[in-house]
Amino acid sequence: MNMIDPFGRTITYLRVSVTDRCDFRCTYCMAEDMTFLPKRDLLSLEELDRLSTVFIEKGVRKLRLTGGEPLVRKNIMHLVRQLSRHLESGALEELTLTTNGSQLSRFAAELADCGVKRINVSLDTLDAGKFRQITRWGNLGKVMEGIDAAQAAGLKVKLNAVALRDFNDAEIPEMLRWAHGRGMDLTVIETMPMGEIDADRTDQYLPLSLLRASLERHFTLTDIPYKTGGPARYVQVAETGGRLGFITPMTHNFCESCNRVRLTCTGTLYMCLGQEDAADLRAPLRASEGNELVGEAIDEAIGRKPKGHDFIIDRRTSRPSVSRHMSVTGG
Repeated sequence: MNMIDPFGRTITYLRVSVTDRCDFRCTYCMAEDMTFLPKRDLLSLEELDRLSTVFIEKGVRKLRLTGGEPLVRKNIMHLVRQLSRHLESGALEELTLTTNGSQLSRFAAELADCGVKRINVSLDTLDAGKFRQITRWGNLGKVMEGIDAAQAAGLKVKLNAVALRDFNDAEIPEMLRWAHGRGMDLTVIETMPMGEIDADRTDQYLPLSLLRASLERHFTLTDIPYKTGGPARYVQVAETGGRLGFITPMTHNFCESCNRVRLTCTGTLYMCLGQEDAADLRAPLRASEGNELVGEAIDEAIGRKPKGHDFIIDRRTSRPSVSRHMSVTGG
């Protein structure tokens, strides 16, 4: 039943975007005046559970809920609790999610009770004013409360920070010390050319090769083989004892070992984050009470998974490489 793409990569990791909506408007992710999908276009929670279950039966071992912001989806914990049965059966090794942290204080304890062991929290700065600037609508204090609640509930927290030139690059050493001081790994990410935004990405883009060279003036970084299932490459930081990850879709793409596909809240399957090709799973899902049709559609889609993406950010390329926003596909 394993899903194997044309390049021999076994697909074991599904990222499910449960909503394209978000309570932030991060400047590198979306425009401030966003038009979101009509709610009638979204799969029901039961349909998301059914599709996820088909993928698990076909060999997915790790499932991550994303958005938008997944915790703003109404009754999202019902879906989490339903999916947790696959942890109890042993069919699924890990159920996790990526969040902006705004709703974590409400849901952290219940997430832990559902068998979620670790989460990713997106956090680009520790400065409250800059946080408001980059998120437009966010409250840093609320996110910090969420991180506190997550750690109190026993969840392992990893921070994700998008590295932005002349915004937070000088702050990364401080964020690293703070995160490691609280037992959290930190991963830095290059901004990706997805969707129209109100800013020029060439002004935001910071190659992580430059950031690493800068960090090595402060820290001793040693490459390690540690993996979480995603695309990050990790180093050990001698001075703090913690781990720092680099996600480099622009300067060093991670496609050769890609084991991931992404399912949107409308039932669209993207085989690659950086390509437009997609498969509609909603129609076959709704065409039959059984899962044979949707299973065949998944197999056909995996057979089209490309070798890699073609992201470009430069002054000559003003339009995004991919027209859809990250909030549509899921982080």
